[in-house]
Amino acid sequence: MNARAMFAIVRKDLKVVIQNKNVVTPIIIIIAVFFTGLPWLAGLAPTILHWFGGQMSSLEGILAKMPAGMLQELSGYAITQKVLVFVLVYMLLPFFLIIPLMTASMLAADSFAGEKERKTLEALLYTPTTDRELFIAKMLSGWLAAIAVALGGFLIYAVNVNAAAWSQMQRIFFPNALWLVLVLWVVPALSGLGVSLMVVVSAHAQGFQDANQMAGLVVLPIVALFYAQMAGAIFINISILLLMGLVIWLLAGLLIWLGSRNFQRNRLLAA
Repeated sequence: MNARAMFAIVRKDLKVVIQNKNVVTPIIIIIAVFFTGLPWLAGLAPTILHWFGGQMSSLEGILAKMPAGMLQELSGYAITQKVLVFVLVYMLLPFFLIIPLMTASMLAADSFAGEKERKTLEALLYTPTTDRELFIAKMLSGWLAAIAVALGGFLIYAVNVNAAAWSQMQRIFFPNALWLVLVLWVVPALSGLGVSLMVVVSAHAQGFQDANQMAGLVVLPIVALFYAQMAGAIFINISILLLMGLVIWLLAGLLIWLGSRNFQRNRLLAA
């Protein structure tokens, strides 16, 4: 395996991505809103409700619909603390999965489709790599970037969550074991699945916008997961995350295997 040539492709792709406003701008907006804005909005909710004469207990009706497992997890908290933990630890957990998935998908969408738009595809095809090495190198670019964004965002989120909720919690309560499993097990798998799927799509798309439209569809299962938990249909616990990660890893591995077997660079110019 020509690791040096593959590393050169990955390094070039990451450099191009940093300079691509179509990719970087949405990521920055998502990080600012999710990792910073939402924690402080939730943390200040008790104060805001007090200003407007509201009661945090009015939100207890939402918690009453939750599964027994979640209610047990929240049983040791006061009502204001329950709401904060529910929102910051459980409710926003599915949304966190959107971050690496969207990052991986957008970068993978740009992998070959972006090369076509920038008129650099022919030079890429003459690199001293096999078809499989080229496919894997393109995947690694999006996967590594998605992992970096997810880990960086997780650290920012953890700091903001504890700071915003300090007045109510009076201690560092985040992250817990649930989020560590999410970040270390599920996020890499989901990023790999998104990248492998979108690299295949990008190889057949005419441009970045065409491929990026498909990238928006891959987040729909995550949105469905969010609504299922909000409705009390499921309780996302460590066991579910471990099983979810295993299934996603298997799907990602299957897609990578199929994609690398069927990928042929001579078809790209005709696509």
